[in-house]
Amino acid sequence: MTTTVQEAADRGDETIPPAHPTGPGANRVLAMSTIDFTVMFAVWMMFGILGIEIQKELLLDDVQLSWISALAVLNGSIWRLPAGIIADRIGGRKVTIVMLAATAVPAYLVSTAHSYGMLLVLAFLVGFAGNLFSVGVAWNAAWFGRNRQGFALGLFGAGNVGASVTKFIGPPLIAGTAGMTFAFGVQGGWRLVPVLYAVLLVALAVITWLVVPRQDRMAGQSKPIREMLAPLRHLRVWRFSLYYVAVFGSYVALSAWLPKYYIDNFGVDLWSAALLTALFIFPASLLRPLGGWISDRLGARTVMYVTFGVMLVTSGILMMPNGHIVISHADGTRTEHLGYAINVVWFTVLVFLLGCAMGVGKAAVYKHIPEYFPDNVGSVGGLVGMLGGLGGFILPPLFAYTKAWSGFPTSTFFVLFLLTAVCAIWMHLTIVAMLHAKAPELADHFDTDHIDTRSHQEVGA
Repeated sequence: MTTTVQEAADRGDETIPPAHPTGPGANRVLAMSTIDFTVMFAVWMMFGILGIEIQKELLLDDVQLSWISALAVLNGSIWRLPAGIIADRIGGRKVTIVMLAATAVPAYLVSTAHSYGMLLVLAFLVGFAGNLFSVGVAWNAAWFGRNRQGFALGLFGAGNVGASVTKFIGPPLIAGTAGMTFAFGVQGGWRLVPVLYAVLLVALAVITWLVVPRQDRMAGQSKPIREMLAPLRHLRVWRFSLYYVAVFGSYVALSAWLPKYYIDNFGVDLWSAALLTALFIFPASLLRPLGGWISDRLGARTVMYVTFGVMLVTSGILMMPNGHIVISHADGTRTEHLGYAINVVWFTVLVFLLGCAMGVGKAAVYKHIPEYFPDNVGSVGGLVGMLGGLGGFILPPLFAYTKAWSGFPTSTFFVLFLLTAVCAIWMHLTIVAMLHAKAPELADHFDTDHIDTRSHQEVGA
């Protein structure tokens, strides 16, 4: 049964029009939703570090270990569409509090798992944390006016930095508590980390309930589901989704892939690889508010052109394998020319720039959504987020398969280059088609404009 506007008013909720001003409690919503999302993202990505110790304890091979993280990423993506719709209908406050409390349960149970099968099940359930993204997008879009939505959604999305939380607190916490037993039989080592996350999630659920406005805002509260899903028929929505695979799915994939890449190709230790990977994670997350702010002022299309341009240049350099050209001369001799090899410093600089582009681009993609679909941010944002997250699930196997096929570890960045090129070309062709549609009389005059001008000058003379 569809809930009426009057019923929402009786509960103290507020149904808002597509164009609405920023609400008086918007900053509290933004602050708490960003903190909640940061912690939930850390929980979603925690197996990247915990998996190392889990593999040692349960004697898992690399393939078995990869499925633990993969199932968490998968479940953190597939429910983003319905989660966004529900947030639009009943308000982000309720959905966020329920998700925080619900995720705490499997997070705690991870600490009690002693079999591979149980870990797979719990990793899948813990992965539900990743779906909070589409909830926060719909929630903040409902509270902020259009002139501040880009910055608000960018700041909220900076919660992606949660991917680095376990990388920093995990290793020293695991090493310092190994073999210890705490209250209620909680074990130290890697098993302590999910327990601490479970306690933190429950605490955040309570704090969110107390801090954010009781009277929530929602954009799709009185709309039937069919109407909320109607925008998904537009090709534009799927184009935005592909953009998000490039800037977010690639971010998730590289966050998990780069430590191994550093170890295999540059011979660094695990702790150094984690720190170097953080140099990619931080700009790819923390620059998202800047991307939203710039998108508010320059427009999302301009920002996306710059984003794809930087990604093409950096991934284009990174995909080149180390080597040189060998020339065989007529006298039977051979000479080597144009030797190329990238060291760890320049590699890290380029990956840092790639992360900067992704951080800005993630905000620009989501700036499009309230502009084109102001009253369906939950459903559209949910689909875009879902497909972007699925990119993080699909890309690592593609990295592995292309490396096995080509023999080049740099093929990882060849995959990213192709993906970015497809996005950039599709975007440019679409924009050119839109310009022609708006001004068809100019379509055939760009190359002849100087002739017309010259003829007018001759007549005037």
